Amino acid sequence: MFKYLYIDESGDLGLKGSKYMVIASLLVDNPKDLKRIIKNMRRNKFKKVLKKTIEIKANKSSKTLIEHMLKELNEIKNAKVFYIILEKKEIISEYLKNNKHKLYNYVAGKLAKQIPLSNMDIEIRIDKSKGKQLLQGDFNNYLLKILKEKENMGEIKIYHSYSHSWDGLQFADILSWACFQKFEHNNNSFINIVKLEQEIYHTW
Repeated sequence: MFKYLYIDESGDLGLKGSKYMVIASLLVDNPKDLKRIIKNMRRNKFKKVLKKTIEIKANKSSKTLIEHMLKELNEIKNAKVFYIILEKKEIISEYLKNNKHKLYNYVAGKLAKQIPLSNMDIEIRIDKSKGKQLLQGDFNNYLLKILKEKENMGEIKIYHSYSHSWDGLQFADILSWACFQKFEHNNNSFINIVKLEQEIYHTW
């Protein structure tokens, strides 16, 4: 039986941008649990707000909406959240500094090493930010190499998808944003709402 992992990030990889870049991954047993939350939001409490919005993005949403999603997520059985934090001033490698997609792969790979995925089949879905097929393939190959080093790893599927079509990616966006607030702006108020099992890792 497959488990489902959704990945998204907040911050940027530019040397003159944010101080941090955060990748969040949400692991769930059943994507329908996430779909139900957003469906209810669109039908009820946030019907007016979301009427003309095809997807939920943290940087375009109200504090009330973000808090609601995080609280609802706490009710999902067996859901787990994993974050990895890149503090850009710690990057020593000139190669990684000058190759943003390689740096992203490196950080995502560090996260993949930490997530306990052994003894399961896993479907990974990442926001389709890597528009070029070559970069997607490079990411997939790198991640697969790392995951296959885990003991008793089952079947692995990796997809690059548009976030407006996948509720899990919208939750991953909210989670990465919440964690980003903690490190970039010293604001713990959002990540403290999350009561699920969660782990925060650092690249260096």
